Amino acid sequence: MLVNRILSAGVAGLVAVVIGFASSIALIYQTVINLGGDASLAASWLLTLGLVIGVSSIALSLYYRIPILISWSTPGAALLMANAQGFSLNEAIGGFMFSALLIFLCGITGWFEKLISKLPFQLAAAMLAGILVNFGIDVFNQMNQQPLLVIAMFVTYLLVKPLAPKFTILFVLAISVVLAWQLQLIEVNQVSWQASEFSYIAPEFNVGAILGVGLPLFIVTMAAQNLPGIAVLRAHHYKVPVSAILNVTGLVNMLTAPFGAYAINLAAITAAICMTDSVDKEPKKRYWAAIAGGLFYILMAIFSGYLIQVFAHLPSALIYSLAGIALFTTITSSIEQSLSDKTMSEASIITFLVTASNLSLWGISSVLWGLVAGSLTLILQSSLKKNHAR
Repeated sequence: MLVNRILSAGVAGLVAVVIGFASSIALIYQTVINLGGDASLAASWLLTLGLVIGVSSIALSLYYRIPILISWSTPGAALLMANAQGFSLNEAIGGFMFSALLIFLCGITGWFEKLISKLPFQLAAAMLAGILVNFGIDVFNQMNQQPLLVIAMFVTYLLVKPLAPKFTILFVLAISVVLAWQLQLIEVNQVSWQASEFSYIAPEFNVGAILGVGLPLFIVTMAAQNLPGIAVLRAHHYKVPVSAILNVTGLVNMLTAPFGAYAINLAAITAAICMTDSVDKEPKKRYWAAIAGGLFYILMAIFSGYLIQVFAHLPSALIYSLAGIALFTTITSSIEQSLSDKTMSEASIITFLVTASNLSLWGISSVLWGLVAGSLTLILQSSLKKNHAR
């Protein structure tokens, strides 16, 4: 019985980590490159993220005896990949720290629920969809560069998704790497073992980075990661220590951001893997799956130098296409959520369109302008309806 429990928890933790890793590593790698870093810096970021996430997951799960799986923000990485190219690494780190500070303040003050209640989730979903939509489009743009490779990846996604949705991205990654090797787009003999080292980047704080990186990252992390993460725990009837989790993740994020921990938050989809009946019939014992997940994240961190080297030798078409395909589901659910209330549909569409545009007035990114435009639309429409009713 004990062996079965350990095995079930271990498998669930491993699956959660593999899925989370496969769906995000391309985004994290390309974010570092876009900010002016290189493969060794990407390995440093992955080392930091893996250790921080692993230790946090283990500590929180052991302390509260519930499956609290911590993760990095996949939508946050997508935001940075698309939106942070105009900033230096130092400025981006400053933005990460500001976002983490806001998360920490939400925890110690109880602002989170107040903030979420003020911001309609439809607009947050529309903003997220606007950030991610270009990644989805880019999958088909990459077909111009490597048609056989990208079409094979897309077809693999279509075939595997209905049969094994949890493992779809893992299958796409495996097929794409094998095919790229067969097409002589990568050379395996160039990859060798390499230990990762921590790289400290001094933060630089300015208004542009705070508004263009920090604030959007905070909104996306809270709305697209922490909120669903809390919902998943509550759906499985766990009493969630919301403020404590935000305190820990916010503080740890602030301290480790200069080493590459851009966003630390609750896992949502992958966390659900650690909460099913297949993990353990007793809900009180399922926290061991999150602990196993934490251990596997630490193991991933140890091998981060090797893993990033593999990605550094992959063709860019593969990386961009993998990132886009991994976000198909998130794009779909974000669009569906943004249009779930007809009274907000126009404001949501405006938020989506402005966010997806290249608007950057006064150095402020389209992500923030999208939220502003959608909110103003909502306020104006509401005011006009009230006046008309009178």
